[in-house]
Amino acid sequence: MGIVIGDGAHRYAVTENWGKLPDGWRFGEVAAVGVDSKDQVYVFSRSEHPMMVFDRDGNFLRSWGEGVFVRPHGVHFGPDDTIYCTDDGDHTVRQMTTDGRLLLEIGVPGDPAPYMSGSPMNRCTHTALAPGGDIYVADGYGNARVHRYDPAGRLLYSWGKPGTEPGAFNIVHNICCDEDGWVYVADRENHRIQVFDGKGRFETQWNNMHRPCGLCMTKGRNPIAIIGESGPGLAINARSPGIGPRVSLWTHDGKPIARLGDATLDRPSQFIAPHGVAVDSRGDIYVGEVARTAMRNKGTPVPDDQAVRCLQKLIKIG
Repeated sequence: MGIVIGDGAHRYAVTENWGKLPDGWRFGEVAAVGVDSKDQVYVFSRSEHPMMVFDRDGNFLRSWGEGVFVRPHGVHFGPDDTIYCTDDGDHTVRQMTTDGRLLLEIGVPGDPAPYMSGSPMNRCTHTALAPGGDIYVADGYGNARVHRYDPAGRLLYSWGKPGTEPGAFNIVHNICCDEDGWVYVADRENHRIQVFDGKGRFETQWNNMHRPCGLCMTKGRNPIAIIGESGPGLAINARSPGIGPRVSLWTHDGKPIARLGDATLDRPSQFIAPHGVAVDSRGDIYVGEVARTAMRNKGTPVPDDQAVRCLQKLIKIG
């Protein structure tokens, strides 16, 4: 079974070297992971083949997106199995079929809004869908806003501003929505998840986490939130225990129930920079990492062929 992490009802077996690539291919960095209704896994990577698709056993199925994306960042699946791909390098969200056919494009490729203007988009990061099909966009690195669009891509309204108070953001890094319509925003550099109603009215916030990057939820009532915490971004505290990098599980009302990962350990189950997370129908968790970027930021030498720990599968056994 290999290494097991977690405890009690939240135990996972770590699958090393999951995702079998064709000869000569590489993941580079895995910015995001998504799972369709057939439990096929879509790996959005910063490589020559941006979208790589695998079955749940890690067998390669196909790729697409070559020459389309500038800097992959976010992936989200709709109930109809269309996939929303967020590209912070060209400031767009693209709704696509599972074989890579474009259905909808939000934003103008290569034409960002002015920095921190509040207008869409400047380095958008991720998307979520409201129960009725409206599209939320986290925007992102060059803005401090959430935008809501109708299913045809027409802007309805936006909320948020730079800052630290409730309702303000310091890097809107990820976003998801539950079946009741509550909107959960990973406010990365404020070290919190903020919760809003569908109109952008602040409800509450979850604290006691460090740089939340990845964010997804299980389906159904009372979902579990899965959060990829990137951990320290500086060399000075890179090995500090208790602040990640790790994957955390939280109740839908903001109570932590499991922490997976310990920066003081050096083993395959230890994360470097969990950036995107997804969960399949069996409760298995897929974790995409931007390890090379994190290592450079911490002053760690990164070989040109570095591809360590950029994608892991955690098989639920608890």
